This record gives sequence, C-alpha cells and structure tokens, in this order.
Amino acid sequence: MKVIVIGAGAAGLMAAGQAAANGAEVTVLEKNDRPGRKLLITGKGRCNITNTDEIRELIKNIPGNGQFLYSAFSKFGNWDLISFLNENGLPTKEERGGRVFPVSDKAQDVVETLVNYCVSKGVEFRYNAGVTGILAENQQVTAVKLKNGSLLSCDAVILAAGGASYPGTGSTGDGYRMAAALGHTIVPLKPSLIPLETEEEWVKELQGLALKNVEATVVYEGGKAAAEFGEMLFTHFGVSGPVILTLSRIAAGLLEKGGRAALTINLKPALSPEQLDSRIQRDFSGLLRKQYKNSLGELLPKSLIPVIIKLSGISGEKPVHQITREERLGLVRLLQGLTLNIRGLRPLAEAIVTAGGISVKEINPKTMESKLIKGLFPAGEVVDVDGYTGGYNLQAAFSMGFLAGINAAGG
Repeated sequence: MKVIVIGAGAAGLMAAGQAAANGAEVTVLEKNDRPGRKLLITGKGRCNITNTDEIRELIKNIPGNGQFLYSAFSKFGNWDLISFLNENGLPTKEERGGRVFPVSDKAQDVVETLVNYCVSKGVEFRYNAGVTGILAENQQVTAVKLKNGSLLSCDAVILAAGGASYPGTGSTGDGYRMAAALGHTIVPLKPSLIPLETEEEWVKELQGLALKNVEATVVYEGGKAAAEFGEMLFTHFGVSGPVILTLSRIAAGLLEKGGRAALTINLKPALSPEQLDSRIQRDFSGLLRKQYKNSLGELLPKSLIPVIIKLSGISGEKPVHQITREERLGLVRLLQGLTLNIRGLRPLAEAIVTAGGISVKEINPKTMESKLIKGLFPAGEVVDVDGYTGGYNLQAAFSMGFLAGINAAGG
C-alpha cells in the first residue's frame, strides 16, 4: 500500500509510523520546514502528552465528541502511548491531575522520538511540501496535488493537517478545505481552550500575574454554569491559564446564546467566609497602627493589593483599627468573589484547540476511514473532536493517528 500522510503533527507522525510498521510505503508531506511545529509549543514547551485517567474519564474530558473515540482509545489508549514512548527511548513522568510529560520536560524530545520511530520504519519525509488537494475517482482516493502542481499517486491518504488555531505553526485550516472539496461536512469552527477578554480595565494592572489554587466560576444570567480549581493568569486583555482555558469552552457556548456571562474568582477557596474573616482579623490585629494599604501583604500578591484596595471601596489611608465590621466582611466577599465580566473570546488563531471540523458522522470510528471516500483517513484536530486541557487533546490525536495508520496500511 502506498500511503501519503498530510501533516507531521501528533496524529500524522503516529499514523505514519504505524502505517509503515504495518508494511505500507509511507510518505509524509509537511508544509513547514520541520515536523511537529505545534507539538513543540504544547504544555508551554514541555508537552503534556496524555493523562492517566481511565478511558471513561478520558472520554468525559473530551466534551467535543469524546464518545467517538471509544474504539480508538480501546485499541491504543493512554497506557499504550506511554509504553510506546518508553520503549522508543522517551521516559515519562506523571504530575498533578494525572498529566504525563517527558522526564526531560522538552517537547522537542517527543517530536524526535516520533520522527526517529518513523525513520526506523522507512517513512520518507518531504518538508516545504504544501498540499492543495486530494484527488479521488469513483469515491476512491487516487493522488494528492502539491502546491507546485505535481501529483503524487497513492492508495490511501491520512489527512492530519491540523486545525485552524496557531496558524504560525502551519494549522491554517487546509485540511477542512480538502475534506470539504471531497464532499465532507465541516462542522463550523470555533475556538476551544481560549483565553477570555474581560471588560474591566484593572486587569491591565495585573498583566503577567499568575495565581495558584484559585477557584474560577462561570456565571451566566446570575446562575453558576461551571467551576474549575487550579491556576490562572491575568493578561492585558483579560484572563488565561489552565482553569480559564477549561472554562472557556462553556463560556463560548453561553456567549453564543446571548445574555451576560461573568467570571468570579475565589482567591481563597480553601477557607470558609468565616475562616477568611478570622484570618483577616488576625492579620489586622498585629498591624493596628498601619494603614489599610499596608496591611494585606501576608494575604495577597503585591501587584494585586492596589486593585483589591480600590475595589473594596475602603480608603487605603485608613488605619486598620478604624475599619468597620461591614467593611471587613465586604473585603471577605470581594476576595472570594472577584468578578470579571466576559466581553468575549480571543481570536480563533490564539486557541490552543479548534472545535468543529470534519463531522464524526462521516468517519468510521473503528478504522478512521471516511464513509464517503475510500482510502481517506482523517485524524487529529481536523476531525470535530476537542477536549479540555490536561493531555486529552494530544491523546485523542495519537489514538486517531494510530487507528488511521494501521488501517490505511490495510491492517
């Protein structure tokens, strides 16, 4: 079998290696000058490869058509992936929340491991090789057309061209156009795992401030929609970081409906309001002669103090011993319910993952082969599958790539 893989990302590299290991003659066409451009920036350059959750939990953390992946995960799950990487010379480690990373903390090592495996199986790589279309006759793949106009004949094509986010890495939506030209339905694209823009100007004063162990809650039309615990980051436009990215998928759906969505941040979720009040009283009792603006150093990061003082409505010059009980309880409510009004999402180009893509209804979940075009195997982000942050999206890509590879080779 002559197999062409379009795209050298997570799904494409796994697919290429498996197709070659199953006896196919494999050529990878990559539009960039090197493989794994998007893989290199995942997990802040550390590459959160997968998560150690059970299959049921993996699927639950992929709200965008996770059920479609049941066969893929059963055939090549998270522990299969970890074993595969370990056996090919990449030791891994598990961190908080079941997240799995390379021991080296280098995404580059993940890319090299996958590429070396492919090369050892005889895969040919062609870089700077942009593809403009996939040719089919009688609903059967026959060739791919390159940007330079040349045609490469083949028996099967694994379409792993990525999504439409981070276009600088090569994910510019080419795969959707190629699939649509062959008759596939493309579910409208939208950002998933995306920073949120907020209306409040004071976030600019906090740009670069990272907070750990906070609880963020999306509130819609006054009701609690979803909450996450963990890390977040303030930016010049609003908020980002793991908890925000996870909540962004829910926020996006609510914003589409219209109405007002907000975010409340509990800066001290481990304490009850009474415990936090006691803590503040304890801090204040040791600083009775100090001004309010100089009394919060034990409680908050330095850059956050001026913002909290302003929002609390208590004069920063006020001596601590003159602060009333009502003012103090107002401060408690503020610290456990810091509110930001969500203006919208950052552009799709900035999303970590693209939601939408080739409809899963038109792909066989047991083989990843298109139900419309024989010999076409979409895999990875080009498919309408998306998950939360934590290694779920990469596992989905690797599992889809594995299935696509063995079945494109006739396995």
